Amino acid sequence: MVVLLSNLSLQEFLQLSETKPASEYINQNIYQKPMPQGKHSRVQTRLSSGINQIGEVEKKALALTELRCTFGGRSVVPDIAVFEWSRIILDEDGEIANKFEIYPDWVIEILSPDQFPNRVIDKIIFCINQGTKLGWFIDSNDKSVMIFEPNKLPEIKYNDDKLPVLKILADWQITPADIFSWLKIK
Repeated sequence: MVVLLSNLSLQEFLQLSETKPASEYINQNIYQKPMPQGKHSRVQTRLSSGINQIGEVEKKALALTELRCTFGGRSVVPDIAVFEWSRIILDEDGEIANKFEIYPDWVIEILSPDQFPNRVIDKIIFCINQGTKLGWFIDSNDKSVMIFEPNKLPEIKYNDDKLPVLKILADWQITPADIFSWLKIK
């Protein structure tokens, strides 16, 4: 991530045109996310689909990819932002809103080759400190998932370790081995 601009206010940042890939506003600096590559894209697509197969059908939760979330003085774009159904922002027509000015209930970040791990981890910790219930940091290099939860030290899960999910999705079980198996295309 390269700093594009600094010392802008959050309001000034939000007035700028969107970039591709998305830019984020963190501590008065603007960082552009790297362009997703194959492994990142595959995990992001399959994981968000898996969450929505349970969460959306049962109206428990909704996983949204690359959604701008502005809260706590930052504007971030998690790889996957999951919201409990009751917290999904709707517009005046009862449709999903375009702007989400709340924290996600679950934030999932997938490390890209050009990203700095600590900057991504900082984003997850920020979300947890703002009210997010669960954070995942997925690293395809060592096939691990680092788990973040409020008032707990991070944990790293490998292979067949069961990964924690939101309580409302407790019937859904997934492991790091499940996630990384999606990288093999047969």
